[in-house]
Amino acid sequence: MVETITLQEALGFSAVALLLGLITARFRPELRRAQLVTMFIIVLGLGALALLSRFQFIPTHLAIAVIPREICLLIVALGNFRIYITFLVNVLLARRAVPRILGEVAIAVSLAVFALVRLDAVGVNLTSIIATTTVAGAAIAFAMQSTLGNLMGGISLQLDNTYRIGDWVEVDGLTGEVVSIRWRYTAVATVTSVTIVIPNAELMKSKVTLLGRRGDERVPWRRRIEFGIGYEWTPGQVLAVASAALERVEIPLVAAKPMAHCVCAGFDSSAIKYVVYYWLTDLKAYLETDSRVRVHVYAALGRAGMEIPISRSDLYLHSARTMAATMGVSEQRSRVALLRSLELFAPLTDDETHALATQLTPTPFAPSDIATKQGEPSDSLYILARGEVAIFRDGEHPKQGRKLLAKLAAPAFFGEMGLLTGQARTATIIAESEALCYRLDKRGFEAIIQARPELAEAMSRTVAARQAANDATLASLSAEARAQATGTRAGELVRKIRQFFGLD
Repeated sequence: MVETITLQEALGFSAVALLLGLITARFRPELRRAQLVTMFIIVLGLGALALLSRFQFIPTHLAIAVIPREICLLIVALGNFRIYITFLVNVLLARRAVPRILGEVAIAVSLAVFALVRLDAVGVNLTSIIATTTVAGAAIAFAMQSTLGNLMGGISLQLDNTYRIGDWVEVDGLTGEVVSIRWRYTAVATVTSVTIVIPNAELMKSKVTLLGRRGDERVPWRRRIEFGIGYEWTPGQVLAVASAALERVEIPLVAAKPMAHCVCAGFDSSAIKYVVYYWLTDLKAYLETDSRVRVHVYAALGRAGMEIPISRSDLYLHSARTMAATMGVSEQRSRVALLRSLELFAPLTDDETHALATQLTPTPFAPSDIATKQGEPSDSLYILARGEVAIFRDGEHPKQGRKLLAKLAAPAFFGEMGLLTGQARTATIIAESEALCYRLDKRGFEAIIQARPELAEAMSRTVAARQAANDATLASLSAEARAQATGTRAGELVRKIRQFFGLD
């Protein structure tokens, strides 16, 4: 039978454990299920002890009579140790972020001590057991060197707090998030939904790069994007284009500070090498964000007419001159058709339209690229051939942000006041999708309008009517009043156009 003193001690320790288990479940909801299961096991063990204290199922003169009692005591002790140590590590020492493995080691040591105490209580000779265990332990340790190495590696990694669950690491070319640190291995999940299990002994020997963390502080991860540009453009020109584009663009998950920047990284046989450095705020999205940055850099280089050289061999059935001429005719036709589809250029003759088409500069934009910025000086107009852009008005104060005014879909034009009068940009226009624009500057338009000054009056009426349609203050006026206001605006615009192009 179970002695009364043994049952009372078990009940006393268990009562305290049940109270601490309830406290842990209250303050750490994520541990609630485990605590309730442990408390249920303790209650079962206590019930079995109480049953053994009333009934003797095995005769007392048999040596095995103590086995049921010791099993029940072991179950109760295991539950008590788990609750005590969980309360200590996850409640009392929660702010110190005690490694999980330390609690597991404490449970194992407690069980070992408990086992020795119970063996002594039942009259087992501990000296012979310890001697036998030492010999057997040495043999087992020799046979399990690799496993013990992983075990000690796991203990060392967690006690040193080298990395934690949720950290991003790079090991032997593998990049991923640490999702589990166990006694034997560490599990790293990659962005391709693959979980890599790395033995802790290997991690102890390998170079581990900790990403996005400096000490206990979370920091953005610096990424690099490489590209090459031909020698026909100087490094100063390329750096100016790339830096200006990176300053203007707003890319999701790219930190505003430190600001992304471009550097010249070296010289190859066919190109000058450049690297864009940016800081990533969400490490899970490094592949997608790398792609976005490349798209914006490519679009910025395309707007500046800078090509990324590639090595290739092409086979043509026609001569290169014939192919270039064919492509030139096709491009010219599409530009002429685009100009004719816009009301602003309706007054132009066929010859003037064809001449103007040759002055258009292809200017591609990637999503979120800023085409024009409010307040910037200008002397050009943009013709939207493909895609969509959004028009924003910046607030008077930085905290007010931007207000969406409208969206334009191709074919359309914007920035006409910059071309016709040199007026500073009155709105910020941002690409909503991949957009192809053609830029027309003052120099390309000047010869046409100086050859036929009456174009200023025709274009001013179109621009004035467009402004009136967008002006909410004119909506309440009568048709006659709106027409008069539009005519007044057109007259003022004609004067500004003539002055800007030196027609007076």
